[in-house]
Amino acid sequence: MSDRIALIDYGAGNLHSVHNALKAAGASTVAVTADPAAVLAADRIVLPGVGAFAACASALAAIPGMRAALDEAVLAKARPFLGICVGMQLLADRGEEFGGEAGLGWIPGTVKQLTPADPACKVPHMGWNDVLPATPHPLITAGEAYYLHSFYFDAANPAHVVATSDHGGPVTAAVARDTIIGVQFHPEKSQQYGLDFLARFLEWQP
Repeated sequence: MSDRIALIDYGAGNLHSVHNALKAAGASTVAVTADPAAVLAADRIVLPGVGAFAACASALAAIPGMRAALDEAVLAKARPFLGICVGMQLLADRGEEFGGEAGLGWIPGTVKQLTPADPACKVPHMGWNDVLPATPHPLITAGEAYYLHSFYFDAANPAHVVATSDHGGPVTAAVARDTIIGVQFHPEKSQQYGLDFLARFLEWQP
């Protein structure tokens, strides 16, 4: 794979593991970067994220020029974009954690606290669970992946939900529109399923 991959470093991601997984999935050039110019020059963009929505949103917003570069590369130039875990949640309009914080607003919705209907289902939702295709999408297949999260993406438009999982009720596992996809699970921790998913992302021509 000759595409230039920009893996965004904003102090909030499992960068080493995601970098290694992208390389294992077939990426030839993965630049870990906080440089908006590198994002604009990239053929594909990956936004990881671990931790609290508000902290990640603030850290991303604090990089001068990064939001404008992302909007230009993804919305205007239609470069394929992958958000992982909190990187997926940041696609929403806002997150409710710690009183609320604005997201990128690329996929309408709100990130809310997980409240499983079954009290036996603990929060955080941690470990292996299903990925169940919802709306058909070329990157999503049925399988099992690794999750670790306490909040979930409540999409305003159900058509944007391309996969769910079950944790005391349905939980959004992946959202997508146009050249944008976000996954709640961690491909870099999901063994063969995760590598196969990343390989499809590297080949994706939306």
